[in-house]
Amino acid sequence: MLRSTSSSLFFICFLLICLSACKTQKKVSSPEKGTTGVGIAKSESPKEILPVKELPKVPVTLQPLNYRLPEMPREFRGVWIATVANIDWPISSTDSWEKQKRDFIGLLDYYKDLNFNAVIVQIRTAGDSFYPSNYAPWSKYLTGKQGKAPATSENPLTWMIKEAHDRGLEFHAWLNPYRATMDLKTEELSPEHDFNQHRNWMLKYGTKWYYDPGLPEVKEHLLKIIKEVVDNYDIDAIHFDDYFYPYREGKLEFPDKASYDKYKKSGQSRDDWRRQNVNELIFALNQTIKSSKPWVQFGISPFGVWRNQSKDPKGSPTQAGQTNYDDLFADVLLWMKNKWIDYLIPQLYWSMNHRLASHRTLADWWSNNSFGIPIYIGHGPYKIREDSDEAWKNPAEINTQVNYARTLPQVHGSAFFSAKSIYQKNQDIAKMLKNEVYDQPTLPPSFEPKQKAIIEIPVVLDVKSNLNKTQISLEKPLDPAIRYAMVQGGNDLASLHDAVIHTAWVGGSRARFLEVASLNTEYLAIRWIDHYGRIVQTQVFQTPKLSRP
Repeated sequence: MLRSTSSSLFFICFLLICLSACKTQKKVSSPEKGTTGVGIAKSESPKEILPVKELPKVPVTLQPLNYRLPEMPREFRGVWIATVANIDWPISSTDSWEKQKRDFIGLLDYYKDLNFNAVIVQIRTAGDSFYPSNYAPWSKYLTGKQGKAPATSENPLTWMIKEAHDRGLEFHAWLNPYRATMDLKTEELSPEHDFNQHRNWMLKYGTKWYYDPGLPEVKEHLLKIIKEVVDNYDIDAIHFDDYFYPYREGKLEFPDKASYDKYKKSGQSRDDWRRQNVNELIFALNQTIKSSKPWVQFGISPFGVWRNQSKDPKGSPTQAGQTNYDDLFADVLLWMKNKWIDYLIPQLYWSMNHRLASHRTLADWWSNNSFGIPIYIGHGPYKIREDSDEAWKNPAEINTQVNYARTLPQVHGSAFFSAKSIYQKNQDIAKMLKNEVYDQPTLPPSFEPKQKAIIEIPVVLDVKSNLNKTQISLEKPLDPAIRYAMVQGGNDLASLHDAVIHTAWVGGSRARFLEVASLNTEYLAIRWIDHYGRIVQTQVFQTPKLSRP
């Protein structure tokens, strides 16, 4: 019985194994040539073959050529655009905003063509503003009536800065700190003007009203005005001219006795106290500007004589009727010695060999007394053919001055007062200046930051051109320390550096691409420039043929 049962069980198991083997026996396909050999079954029907999907091509960055462009020369070439009394711009305060824009662009294009690289634009003339401000009314020189806003939704200052930058021109915002009015017609002032808001700040002297520099609240107010501009606008510099305490008018004394009696130190003379007031403002302004945007320069254009040698052996061998130190209470040498300013433009508006104040002598003196601060020479072409000094009848006077400045070790450029003097007239002098002196474009001087920072070098992904523009695409957003790029295109490496320069201004934004005028060329050069004017990197590329129209 037990043996029979065992035999039966064995027979049943054998049958089950055979049946199982018959059900699972199917032919398995071999891997196709070019597959990974995982053993995927091949379909019998060709209609069931899945389409092959191509992966997107990964963009290949352009590789810079191993080619170096020659260094660009550095020289400041600036022009003052005076708005007070409509000296340079706007031509008329009652012109439409569109007409004023055309006139401003005409100025920029003219000086750009002369190879200038900076404009010094007056945005505060006398307690007013050419921009919407919390601290001053609109200027009557812009709209015809103080406090009246321009008939546009554009911010005039934002627009002016962009137009200057698009042409590769630095924008230096020029403000007058202490002058409150240009005349005594106070009934024409806006209710928002400080004369009406803070009458106790005002002192009448001669034919104008002035802020009292001796009042702490005046200093704080001026700091707020400057901070508003620095914080809200992409300017390159804050600029003051020569008006601190007003020029003396005969024997008339500036009426600040009340504030002097209140704030003077024991035994301090009124002259020393006045110089202290201006010194404190300059120091505080430097701190205010640099704490907000360290790359914004602070420049001053003082009267051309610090002191006469007859008053101080350290002074210049001149016989100026008034001087910075003794009459305007501006201790310019102290500001340079303490590095409170970034550049100085002394107004040397005399001819080369003037008897009382020689341009040549003063240029030498400022170069020798700069304390390492860059000096730019202020020239006065407004005197050409309109001055009692016979030297100004010589058409070569300006070129002679500029060429002489180039021989001085601490002088790094020039500025010209004012814009209309070689624009609306004396265009023959402007032509000589370009042909003989400013025949090539330059970069303005650069500055070193107090704290070094690593700047990420831009990587160009692609360059594409059509009939209107060339677009430069970047691998990643620009380092915000990059301020603008100078782009040149050419079909020959040897002459690439002579090609027209196209400026793409990004103002520290994290741009992913740049656009310039169409450059359908074999080669492309890009100079990347940071906030301090330094060239971070120069790159030269051979542009892909497929990227050209």
